[in-house]
Amino acid sequence: MCIHPYIKYMYSKSKFFYFIILSISLSTNCSNVNAQKVDNLASFRGMSADSYLRIHYDNDYFTTTDENYTQGIQLELLHPLFYANPVNALFLKLPNAENRYGLAIEHNGFTPDDIKSQEIQVGDRPFAAAIMIKSFVISKDTIKGLRAASSLSTGVIGPVAFGYEMQKGIHQAINGAIPGGWRNQINNDLVLNYRMTLEKEIHHQGKFWSLKALSPARVGTYFTNFSLGFTTNFGLVPKSLRSTKQRNKVEWYLFAQPQFKLIGYDATLQGGIFSSNSYFVSFRNIERFVFQANYGMVIKTKSLYLEYFRTSISKEFNRGEYTRWGGIKIGFKI
Repeated sequence: MCIHPYIKYMYSKSKFFYFIILSISLSTNCSNVNAQKVDNLASFRGMSADSYLRIHYDNDYFTTTDENYTQGIQLELLHPLFYANPVNALFLKLPNAENRYGLAIEHNGFTPDDIKSQEIQVGDRPFAAAIMIKSFVISKDTIKGLRAASSLSTGVIGPVAFGYEMQKGIHQAINGAIPGGWRNQINNDLVLNYRMTLEKEIHHQGKFWSLKALSPARVGTYFTNFSLGFTTNFGLVPKSLRSTKQRNKVEWYLFAQPQFKLIGYDATLQGGIFSSNSYFVSFRNIERFVFQANYGMVIKTKSLYLEYFRTSISKEFNRGEYTRWGGIKIGFKI
């Protein structure tokens, strides 16, 4: 019997593979509604380790709000184990590049302003939740100072993503308001999304300041949009895109990442492409130009990653509002 080399390789690493599956299962069953609004593959978030496990947690509680993008968690693993993943054939790998491979699971949740009401809130966003598995490749050309991060997310949006159960459980634990409108959430549908982000180093001033241009693009059933922006770092900044080694035992720096987005499709507002919904935001009421700013601080060593960040975004639909949230990220070399 002919067995695909990838299957053989995964089986040979079975103990490690089972550990990852168990970790992913625990993260999805014990967490809440979640991420994808912030790019976990940005270069300033890179770790020098060849393999690491990292947890991303977002919540609008950090900004004392409870609306729109409400909370998120992502479990991310980068490891040579994923070199043989057949999905990697879909991703851009730059010439003369250092390539790194990974897998993540993420879960996103969105709510209108009034989470207690059981009625449809016309003019506001609908309740929505999605869960996805994401394969990704990071490719860095140190000669040109160019970096490409590609990913493919597959999953579901709708009640099967258990957004209601997660938010209800958390609010009960903290004696918060019990959500009442999840029965009106976006219906079950397919999530299939491809993302590509290109980063180009513009300037790197010694160890203390850097500037990079970036252009993320997403195409698929979940989000379709295109962005232009830049990232700047101040402090003991990450290594240059033209470098292969971390220069300092400890790096700490502030970052700012403003982006302008052109919006094509947003399933969390408009519903999935294969199912109908009793309520959604119509195409003409979607804001086509959106501004988002991510900013925060990172501390990392060769084996540990710590980050606190905040995000602000302009309104995403006609009657929406300026929105903000915050989060933390913790990573470990494995």
